[in-house]
Amino acid sequence: MNVSVLCVCVSFAVFSLLAGRAQAKAKSDDDCEVCIKFLTRLSDSIPEEDASNMDKIEKHLRKACKTAKGKENRFCYYIGATEDAATGIVNEVTKPMSWRKPVNKVCHALKSKDAQICDLKYEKSIDWKTVDLKKLRVKELKKILNDWGEECKGCAEKSDFIKLIETLKPKYVPHSEL
Repeated sequence: MNVSVLCVCVSFAVFSLLAGRAQAKAKSDDDCEVCIKFLTRLSDSIPEEDASNMDKIEKHLRKACKTAKGKENRFCYYIGATEDAATGIVNEVTKPMSWRKPVNKVCHALKSKDAQICDLKYEKSIDWKTVDLKKLRVKELKKILNDWGEECKGCAEKSDFIKLIETLKPKYVPHSEL
């Protein structure tokens, strides 16, 4: 009787441990979303001959940050890769990247320097096949235009924003998403 109780307790403990590890792994994959995607794209764009040189990696990083928008621009600001940044932990990115350290490990190391870096998340994208622009708020319509780098000059009503978005949609939304 005692052996069966002991087996159940050990099985429960092992199951709990494995479930906890699986949850931690799932959470860590969602953690640092912007950092991981941005640095992965950066890493893929760096030529092989520049990949082990910290200074060249920094030049590529700053160049990528000049064109970054939204959450990626905020990430660049946090690491000090933008001109208006007050802090500078760019070396905490470029040095490990020059050693070919995996991007997710670089991002999790940055988390200890500034926790905000891993709090950044991309906003949910719009499903253009099902969205009803008439049901969105004007603020959301303005955000769509802002994300596209467009502005609605002379728009007084919601219908003006919707008309502009409908005319610009073929330019900014891939045909596969329409």
